[in-house]
This record gives sequence, structure tokens and C-alpha cells, in this order.
Amino acid sequence: MAAPIVKRSVKASNFTFLQTLTNFSNLATSAQPESDDPNDTIFVKGPKKSWKESESVTMPMSFMTGSIVGKRFYKKVTTREAEDGNGWSVMLDYRTLKTPSKRSLKCPTLALAKAIAAEWEYQEADGIRPFTMPLMKLSCTALERVPLTRPKIIEHLMKKFPQDLVFCRAPGDNDLTSGVLEHQVEKIDPLLKWVESEFVFKPAVHTSFFGGKQDDGLVSAIESVLKKTDDCELATIDAIASAAHSLVIALGIFCGRLGIEEAIELIRLEEDLQVDRWGLVEGGHDVDVADLRVQIASAVVFLGLTRRV
Repeated sequence: MAAPIVKRSVKASNFTFLQTLTNFSNLATSAQPESDDPNDTIFVKGPKKSWKESESVTMPMSFMTGSIVGKRFYKKVTTREAEDGNGWSVMLDYRTLKTPSKRSLKCPTLALAKAIAAEWEYQEADGIRPFTMPLMKLSCTALERVPLTRPKIIEHLMKKFPQDLVFCRAPGDNDLTSGVLEHQVEKIDPLLKWVESEFVFKPAVHTSFFGGKQDDGLVSAIESVLKKTDDCELATIDAIASAAHSLVIALGIFCGRLGIEEAIELIRLEEDLQVDRWGLVEGGHDVDVADLRVQIASAVVFLGLTRRV
């Protein structure tokens, strides 16, 4: 199901994902200082007598936070089938790439391994920048965090569900939010009708930032979908929900109801209305949009690349 979703979403988008990622990386580079933390050391294990013995490079835990973790120390990036035949590995020269917890980074498909290899290939000599490697970070999350904390991830998503972005409505009698309610009804209500059709129960809307109670049947239905996901799927949904402040939008993308650009439009609906009224702040709003596009698009691409065709 995910492969067609990715094709439709990317085709419907008015931007090139790799170009967007590159532009955002250029904007963000100056804001990312190189860390002096000794824990940022990249652990490299050199060649041994036997190729089958562990020759690897392990990323530090700070790789997941976005700081520059060290200079490029490799020349060639390749992929190969994992030694146990279960998945695909990324090779930095002769070394197998490992996650921060020193597990081999085994990709479920060759396509994902090649995409992650491309992220490593495009790293510059002066530093390895994790914030330009969203697929690598999502893979580490799916391999390490999700299997250990799956119940907590689902619990956190369901805890935030009543405050979901799409359930909140602007007051209709406030001059500061003039026009917002009309746009919310026009753009968001079709998604809420899809939720009712997909999960049987009708969502409730509210005007409080603190959220409102949803039907217990709807809550159970949403939670049931999350429990049936595999680790890569849950990592994707969690990443999108975090960026969107909306589990409904994340599920809309996951189920093929929303494309990338449609989702971004809903996420930024209120802010874009304010930008239209008061103008865009360069170095602020434009960076936020680029960041959001990278987060949403990379999660969609990651989901598609994990599928075995």
C-alpha cells in the first residue's frame, strides 16, 4: 500500500524532495555548531584478518540530536547484503555502518539501503551533519527506539490525540481569527468526514487549546491501528504526528488519504493565513516551511522504501 502512496504524494508535490532537503541543509548549516562533547566520537573498528569479523563504524548517540559529529573519514559508500542474509547493510569503505547502540544498520530493502548510502555519500569533508540524513535517523529510530518503547510511543500518541490539530476550531466571533474558521471548515472538515467513514465514529471539534473528549470508540479504533503497525510504520506515524502536531494527519498520510502537499497545507493553515495578512518573515517562516517539508516528505519516502516489492 505504501509504495503507491509515496508515488502519488511525491508526484502531487510541487517540489523536489532532494532539492528541498539540500536547500534546508544549506540554511541550517550555519546554525549547527560543531560539538566538543567527547561523547560525539565516531567509533571506528579497523580491518581484521577475516572479512566476516566485525569491522564497523558506530555513530555516537548525539547523531540523533542533529549536532555535527565529526569530519568525513571515508571515501567510498556502498551497499551489500547482510552477512546473515536478513536485510541490507551500508558500507563506509570496508566498514559496516552501525547504529548508536552498536547494532548493525540492517535495512529491510535494498532501496532503503541505497537511499541511506546516498545520504552518506553527500556528506562534506568538513563534517557529518545528521540533520541532512533523515532516512538514516528514521532507520535508527525504527531499529532501536520502537522495539523497546512501542507501548510508550502509542501511549504518548493517544495521550495527545484529544488535542489534535484538526479538532481545534478558531472562535468565530474574534477579529484576530477572522476568516480562520471558514478555512478550517473548508479544508479540514473533509478529513474529519474521512475519519468518520474510516473509523465509524464521528470526531468532536472544540475551541479549547487543551482539547476535548473524543468518543471512546474512536479512541479505541485509532489505538488498534497503531498496535497493528510494524516498527517502520510506527516510526513513520510518530515522526509525522510530531511534525504535524496531529495523529489524524499522520494516519491520513499512512492510509493514503492525504498527499505531502495536502498535509502541509492543513498543518500550516492558520500560520499561512497570518503570513498572507502580515507578510512573510525571511529566515523564519521560509525555514519553518522547508523544515516541515523535509520532515513530512522524508517520512513518506522512508515508509515507501521499507516495503518489499
